[in-house]
Amino acid sequence: MAEYADLPNTTPITFTEDEYSHRLATVRERMARQHLTALIVTDPSNLYYLLGYNALSFYTPQVLYVPLEGDLYFFAREMDANGAFRTSWLPQDQTFGYPETFVQRKETHPFVWVAQKLRELGVVNNFSHGLVGLEMDSYYFSPKAFEALVKSLPEYQFTDSFELINWVRVVKSPAEIDLMRGAAQVCESAMGAAFDAIGVGLRQCDAAAAIMNAQIKGTVDFGGDHPAIVPMLPTGAGADTPHLTWSDQVFVEGETTVVELAGVFRRYHIPMARTIVLGKPSKRLDYLARATGEALNEVLDSVRPGASTTELAQVWNVSLAKHGLHKPSRIGYSIGIAYAPDWGERTVSIRTDDDTVLTENMTFHIIGGMWMDDYGYEVSEAVRVTERGVETFTDFPRQLLTKE
Repeated sequence: MAEYADLPNTTPITFTEDEYSHRLATVRERMARQHLTALIVTDPSNLYYLLGYNALSFYTPQVLYVPLEGDLYFFAREMDANGAFRTSWLPQDQTFGYPETFVQRKETHPFVWVAQKLRELGVVNNFSHGLVGLEMDSYYFSPKAFEALVKSLPEYQFTDSFELINWVRVVKSPAEIDLMRGAAQVCESAMGAAFDAIGVGLRQCDAAAAIMNAQIKGTVDFGGDHPAIVPMLPTGAGADTPHLTWSDQVFVEGETTVVELAGVFRRYHIPMARTIVLGKPSKRLDYLARATGEALNEVLDSVRPGASTTELAQVWNVSLAKHGLHKPSRIGYSIGIAYAPDWGERTVSIRTDDDTVLTENMTFHIIGGMWMDDYGYEVSEAVRVTERGVETFTDFPRQLLTKE
């Protein structure tokens, strides 16, 4: 496993000081290439990546100010500010809590207070009029937040950072890969719990509870964490649609359930999808499962440094076409750190119009998902690009799973 550094009076920090220093340096190198003098970070995954800060506080505005040179400053709700000091490497005197009077007020916004504090810290008056990057496509950065910054900091020239930190995160360090291997063990345990809990006459909600218990309990070696997405259980005719969850209805003989879940360890996610049928599968489902599995295997065999995501998507399309099938949506995306509502990194997509070239230690969720009329099939693997090819993080039967 990776080496973990402990800071006095805090939760154990996941990575070494050298790793965090390297991450910040790499982010600043990319900032310089994009001509950014500073970066405003609101995505909790990026906060975790740079600081180690980990809390469910992102439902109220929080922000990290990253200058091209100099100290970082973190701003959060006053009651959450100590959390940054307790869970991250950032010194306490670089963390600030805005007053409760700014929380969810229609006439103001916390970033008005943040702007004033930045002035007091001297990073506005002496600003060199360079560009300041904003995470414009972050789930956690609202139009009102943008308006507050623009009005309160007229000296700044804001621009889209285009997921700058997310792209830095695409290639994982050896320590990150270790954590993802731990998450993979949690993932296997959770999928095993799903298989055991799905059966004729059993309730869907009880199966979801069993899955979530396994996700949080983890294994003897790797304690689980809350996933960015709850277990998804499209069942019966609903299996023709992804991203459905569960109900209080019971599973029925002959019914198909698509299970998609993730194992999580220290915020690193390993997703997996499998399809379970109660009884003998229909001919059409069996055909779809075999064709999809063949296509996924061919894609996995094509993963290697130097290959492009376009090539992987083309392999998938050609394989499916042999069976008279077609899938218009992407077949995968980059994974790693995640918080609700998504476990993807929002960077690389495996599809024909994405020409990203694979390099060693990129990590992906590759999805063989086929959603037909009134039925569907899904099988997926979380993978790492290795020097010679592909590493699949989990070792769970990659086929249609049947229960008599």
